[in-house]
Amino acid sequence: MDPKRKLIDSYELIVNDIVIDVSIFSDEDEPVPIYNISITNISETTKIILEKIREEFVVQTTKTLGEESLETLNIQKQFKEGILVLLKKYFPTANKKTRDMLINYILQQNIGLGNIEILLKDNYLEEIVINNADELAWVYHRKYGWLKTNIMISDENRIRYYSTIIGRDVGKEITTLNPLMDAHLKTGDRVNSTLSPISSKGNTLTIRKFAVKPWTITDFIKEKTISYEAAALLWMAVQNELSVIITGGTASGKTSMLNVVANFFPPNQRILSLEDTRELMLPKILHWVPLETRLPNPEGKGGITMLDLIVNSLRMRPDRILVGEIRRKREAEVIFEAMHTGHSVYGTLHANNVRETINRLTQPPIGLSKQILSALSLIVVQHINRRNGRRRTLQIGEVMYNGDAKPIMQLNIMKDTLEKVNDPTTIFETLNLYTGLSKGDIEKDINEKVDILKWMVKNNITDINKIGMIMSKHYRKKPFKHMV
Repeated sequence: MDPKRKLIDSYELIVNDIVIDVSIFSDEDEPVPIYNISITNISETTKIILEKIREEFVVQTTKTLGEESLETLNIQKQFKEGILVLLKKYFPTANKKTRDMLINYILQQNIGLGNIEILLKDNYLEEIVINNADELAWVYHRKYGWLKTNIMISDENRIRYYSTIIGRDVGKEITTLNPLMDAHLKTGDRVNSTLSPISSKGNTLTIRKFAVKPWTITDFIKEKTISYEAAALLWMAVQNELSVIITGGTASGKTSMLNVVANFFPPNQRILSLEDTRELMLPKILHWVPLETRLPNPEGKGGITMLDLIVNSLRMRPDRILVGEIRRKREAEVIFEAMHTGHSVYGTLHANNVRETINRLTQPPIGLSKQILSALSLIVVQHINRRNGRRRTLQIGEVMYNGDAKPIMQLNIMKDTLEKVNDPTTIFETLNLYTGLSKGDIEKDINEKVDILKWMVKNNITDINKIGMIMSKHYRKKPFKHMV
């Protein structure tokens, strides 16, 4: 490696039998680390021959089909068959496995999403960003934050083509008249596309990846996102059907925390999740029904809004309702009405601290009456430090009877620890009223939960379905330690 470069990390990916080496390194001449991919089982000479094969196939096919762009035709099967003939011509001694790998490479580069497909297979990546055809792509790495890659898209038309094929798969389109598109891949990854001149430097593509493995409470504790005591407090609240709203800025981990809170649900209750794009993943043992919104078609028909889902969910006899994001007044009104009628509700909201959460709920565009906020028990605030990429629980606060919020736990930034700043009062009084538990009983229960969480971390239990079984056995007071 160049002496100016220092290797930070390296690992291997396998994408359709194509072996990719990933190396992350710092460079004295670069302001941010570099995410570098290289295909190890296809030589540069082979790539040149494959490009010749592709060009020969294009010439042959355009003679048959006319000048219409190959990219707009549904010819993947024909493409594969034609390429196979040419591969046998140029690589007569290659076995079937090698030919299949080379076909996959050509398909990926010409009909698929090119090197973006490689990035999509890296489970450490959270975000993939193409800003234009003149700049290298960027990625957000779970361990190392924003990294510049060695990937560049050939031209603006190719970026637009990627957006077009993504939209086509989900019945959406991006055009000069409609230059903005929100969509998702079949894998659940969220996609946003913009066309020039709306994005003045060029066409853009932003992909927020769907987590293959959902975050669990064990992961959060191991990553120091939350403390044992705070996790046990949330567990106690969820077990006793107290409603919780999770707030924070963009990419602070709100949805991940919502998924973590759902780790604590009992299996004998009906759970409905309402999302714009499916992101939550709950244990298989749960009685869970996921619902998604839907945008209207080009004629403006067939749309299903979050409000539609919330109203409909109340007719489905839910015990717990998870709301992906609360944005509008009517949505919030129905959600808080559900809380007041005995449903446990868990959702996310954009707000940066406990006090701001109350302001967001009581001021436009939501504008709820402060008196009804007492149906909400806890506010959990997530925070991301954009300098180092760390995600932490910033505050946990309880909502008082008058609608104000009081912090219970708060992050000590200097020590990087979540510390108790006030004794809970309202939630302890609520639990005493409905369960008869004294303050001492509640604190004993929280300490017992801390011990269970420490055992889970010690034994590295991060599988969401195993955690679901542990919760089930705990609620039935059966031993679970044989599960390791």
